[in-house]
Amino acid sequence: MEKGERYINLFTDFGFKKIFGEEINKALMIDFLNVLFTDLETIINVTYLKNEHAGHSELDRKAVFDLYCENDKGEKFIVEIQRVKQKFFKDRSLYYATYAIQEQAIKGREWKYELKGVYTVGIMDFTFDERSKNENKLAHYVQLMDIETCEVFYDKLTFLYLEVPKFNKTVDELETNFDKWLFILKNLHKLDKIPITLRNKIFQHLFEQAEIAKFNKKERLAYEDSLKEYRDLASAIETAKEEARAEGLAEGLAEGKLEGEYSKAHKVAQTAILEGFDNQIICTLTGLSPSEVEQIRKEIES
Repeated sequence: MEKGERYINLFTDFGFKKIFGEEINKALMIDFLNVLFTDLETIINVTYLKNEHAGHSELDRKAVFDLYCENDKGEKFIVEIQRVKQKFFKDRSLYYATYAIQEQAIKGREWKYELKGVYTVGIMDFTFDERSKNENKLAHYVQLMDIETCEVFYDKLTFLYLEVPKFNKTVDELETNFDKWLFILKNLHKLDKIPITLRNKIFQHLFEQAEIAKFNKKERLAYEDSLKEYRDLASAIETAKEEARAEGLAEGLAEGKLEGEYSKAHKVAQTAILEGFDNQIICTLTGLSPSEVEQIRKEIES
């Protein structure tokens, strides 16, 4: 950890689950969801659910959510951090949501297909590539819509994507609770004390739970491992970009693909392999299949 670092980085796997996924911190998750989904009836309580979901057969892929919970009305919430871009990031979000939909099927008696709401939150440490009418828009609420009338067709399936890097307000500019949560997501690990504007009951609890000095030995080691993985991943991506630029391929990167036999995904995979990442992490990082990653690994080792 960097000298003087007092609070955890919420984009590490350990940091995110420590603050939002522990029973003792349930109030933080509840407050966060209420801030994000103001149109919903106020969430009073949530129950954490199993985050690993197997397919219908041994051959089916499984889904592992970062956090998965439901409120008292039975509405499901999938909350995930996404540290790097993936080629099929939106597809992955939709695929994961189907697990929360299908598990609602009632077996053994008549069922009329009535579903409870499913909400997927993607907290992104990157920005979308698509051009937007408003480049400063960082919260994207997505539902099924009639494309002719622009009216919501189905309101029980909602995706919310937060482009955290776009949030640039200083601590003195924070006005709403939404602002405050985004500021914490982006800047918690950079702070050395609780800002005056964040000194309320909910955020004081967050800062207490996020203070590294209060961790026991096991927690500290787990966080250090998680932080190393986070930084190694960032380093691998940056190295791949720099190497691509050096080879005159920057234009291809900007378009999300490279000319000839190279591709952005292949370049990142090559660097990640050399950095010592295993195939599963590289598949998540690049969107490549296990067989494609294994082929790249063989080419490097040959």
